[in-house]
Amino acid sequence: MSKTARLKELINSEEFIGRHIGPDESQTQSMLASLQLESIDQLIGKTIPQGIRSETTQTLEDAKNEHQALQEIRAIASKNKIYKSYIGMGYHDTHVPPVILRNVLENPGWYTAYTPYQPEVAQGRLEGLLNFQQMIIELTGMDLTNASMLDEATAAAEAMAMAKRVSRKNKSENFFVDANCHPQTIAVIKTRAEHFGFNIIVDQIEQIAEQESIFGALIQYPSSTGAIEDIEPLIKTIKQKQALAIVAADIMSLVLLTAPGKLGADIVVGSNQRFGVPMGFGGPHAAFFAFKDAYKRATPGRIIGVSKDTRGKTALRMAMQTREQHIRREKANSNICTSQVLLALMSAFYAMYHGSEGITRIANRIHEFTKILAQGIIQLGYQQNNEHYFDTLCIEVGDQQKTLYERALAHQINMRLVGDSAISLSLHECTTLEDIAVLLEVFAGDKTPIELDALYEQAEQLKVIPEALLRKEPALQHEIFSKYQSETDMMRYLHRLEARDIALNHAMIPLGSCTMKLNATAEMVPVTWPEFGKIHPYAPQDQTEGYRELFSQLEEMLKACTGYDAISLQPNAGSQGEYAGLVAIKKYFEHKGQSHRNICLIPASAHGTNPASAQMAGMKVVVSACDEHGNVDINDLKDKIEQHGENIAALMVTYPSTHGVFEEDIQAICELVHSVGAQVYIDGANMNALVGLAAPGKFGGDVSHLNLHKTFCIPHGGGGPGMGPIGVKSHLAAFLPSHPLVETGNDSSNGTISAAPWGSASILPISWMYINMMGREGMKQATEYAILNANYIAKRLADHYSILYQGKNGFVAHECLIDLRPLKESSGISEEDIAKRLMDFGFHAPTMSFPVAGTLMIEPTESESKIELDRFCDAMIKIRSEIQAVESGTYPADNNPLVNAPHTLDDVLDGNWQRPYSREEASQPLAYLKEHKVWPSVNRIDNVYGDRHLICSCPSLESYID
Repeated sequence: MSKTARLKELINSEEFIGRHIGPDESQTQSMLASLQLESIDQLIGKTIPQGIRSETTQTLEDAKNEHQALQEIRAIASKNKIYKSYIGMGYHDTHVPPVILRNVLENPGWYTAYTPYQPEVAQGRLEGLLNFQQMIIELTGMDLTNASMLDEATAAAEAMAMAKRVSRKNKSENFFVDANCHPQTIAVIKTRAEHFGFNIIVDQIEQIAEQESIFGALIQYPSSTGAIEDIEPLIKTIKQKQALAIVAADIMSLVLLTAPGKLGADIVVGSNQRFGVPMGFGGPHAAFFAFKDAYKRATPGRIIGVSKDTRGKTALRMAMQTREQHIRREKANSNICTSQVLLALMSAFYAMYHGSEGITRIANRIHEFTKILAQGIIQLGYQQNNEHYFDTLCIEVGDQQKTLYERALAHQINMRLVGDSAISLSLHECTTLEDIAVLLEVFAGDKTPIELDALYEQAEQLKVIPEALLRKEPALQHEIFSKYQSETDMMRYLHRLEARDIALNHAMIPLGSCTMKLNATAEMVPVTWPEFGKIHPYAPQDQTEGYRELFSQLEEMLKACTGYDAISLQPNAGSQGEYAGLVAIKKYFEHKGQSHRNICLIPASAHGTNPASAQMAGMKVVVSACDEHGNVDINDLKDKIEQHGENIAALMVTYPSTHGVFEEDIQAICELVHSVGAQVYIDGANMNALVGLAAPGKFGGDVSHLNLHKTFCIPHGGGGPGMGPIGVKSHLAAFLPSHPLVETGNDSSNGTISAAPWGSASILPISWMYINMMGREGMKQATEYAILNANYIAKRLADHYSILYQGKNGFVAHECLIDLRPLKESSGISEEDIAKRLMDFGFHAPTMSFPVAGTLMIEPTESESKIELDRFCDAMIKIRSEIQAVESGTYPADNNPLVNAPHTLDDVLDGNWQRPYSREEASQPLAYLKEHKVWPSVNRIDNVYGDRHLICSCPSLESYID
């Protein structure tokens, strides 16, 4: 070895690659031997069709170790300037309580968990989300709420769609939007409405009475520039038109204002950001979505409901899951598969930590400071336009607008310009009296502002919220908001909830199609830096150079990984990425004068969000069949193409397929679609099997969304945050989404997908760090090991279970489907029984009954070592022996370890144990469980009971004890 090579080896001795990839060299050789292969190259050659191979990641840089990457991103972050922000518009600076920052946002026990589809090992998150729902129900005055949405703008757009769904007798296609709504909300609504075929009327809210027919209307409360109006008469007018009244409300103002539900609202939406979630240049943030009980089966998103387990113990679950897109597909209420669980939880814990008194104190302080500022500005000779306000002033300044704005910038202050002659200021939790003094200096110029003490006395006498609109009772009265005000109590409560869940800090989560891989600590560190967290999404461009450099670099990295020519980072969920990609295709055809193209071909095996997204984009879904091997049926596809021809807009295909194989004919499929001038949308959910080895932009794709919360290491957060940027070929680049307030380089007619111009910007450093620390070789190796690990599991389980689909050489991609239907027929044991029994072994179940009913889809990811893979396989093999005992009659069909699973401490401590297997067999069926055991906190939950007795607010705490 040369001295140079030796030095390079020493320099890179702390490379991140070996820490991200689970198997070491000896484990790798052992797994390859079990597959009767000599090398990983040989495995890849037998797995991925040679015709699509392309190593586009060669343009990536060499891998950096953790310290190098953190230094580099620190330098980028330092280019962002942290100014005092009074821009408002739904985004406010806030204090994240340190106990929540450390124990939730920075804690892998919270951020690495998956969506709570297996509720018995997700009771902690579910309780936190139930608390969230309780908080929203109380603040909005509505009957029910879901467990969060992506952002306020998309929540408002979902509310519009829901209003149309539930107002069946109202044939109007008109939807009215208050002109005083936030501009980003109006933009997202217009985009969504365009593809639904709705007509949007944007006007002053007083004009609502003049509208002949509408199916719904959106009111901002308070308005975007801060005015508080009595909206009750407006709501009555809307209802007289047989339309639904939707209110977009500021969550902090609802602490003091009359709840919209009390004023007659049908749906209430808004953002939870200012309840302890950093601005983060626009996200991720949770939005709330509350509604009347009558609309519960039409609502989008997820509802957490109270049910009971087999012992009658109170237990929580996601209610009414049959509303979701995985089952209803194009008839789903929404394509949203990601809520914002982690951020919703933070906001709920923020409310619980401060309690009713603390939250009220914060709201009152913000309001009193706003009154003081208003008095000072008025006495300096300016006109304050808002007669009634909570935290936002709209000040008429005439021709001094530019002077004042620039003077504020000189004091490192951002204000909002309104029209040509006004300035808006929104105060927040972080505003201090010293800040008020500086603001008054800005407005005073050469004048001397009045003393704050005198202003306070004057402001104290002011009543700028009408008596009729003041909340009559204190907010947040449920007992959960009065129990955890000490840090000791909150710390223990958070730990208690965390201990009820299985996350990646406990064990491998082998969910197929969900890619639960390592979210490395070094990747997560920059997220909570103030240089990323305290930036307003509409801050001036020269204050956000660090973010823009990060975006530019990440876009180039993603181009290298995908083979596409342009990237949009705006979509803030995979579902939103699908929608954005289809909208780009639709806009492209409109530009070409081919608006008649409205057919979207979707294979039967596709992700459930695919048909739902196509429907949202105004396309007609035509399902293409799959053959007996799980591949797209080429003959059926040819028939569909011949039938629909030049009316086809796109084919949406997942590659490798959702069945866990690399289809040999993918290039032929793309050529068939292109032959009639249509576009190919390749779902990027399975990019973890492609990066560095094959690129969708090279083998036929025109557009793909990328799940950064899968392949590119942003954590799932218990069901959100997610991030779904899209990559497109050059001919579609001109049709990427725009934004009404920030220049993105795209045409405004393309529409707006998310509230913030770059989606959930503050989590993009995670993917930047991952790609930089892996480098060109590491990104390729990650894909190779994902495929190796999946094939090792398939090989070990093949003697015990039927592997449903394999490639032509007998190998799978990065995931595999095991077919349980024969076992159910022979034993009565279902895939659900196996999923629940896995909890007794300390594992979250694989993906259940998707994409084929009666199966489990297993994806191990590259981050798991052979030791963990063997632990999982041992559990599955042990479970197979228990099924054999049922088949042979050793265990009764209705009383065995599988149908009784999961087993809790309540079970094994029960003095009346009457089961044909021992307590040890129930709870410690393998030796490793004697060293460490994760106990499910509840027994199997009664789903039917929960749906028939829907409760989505918190029961009294005594009920848990009972």
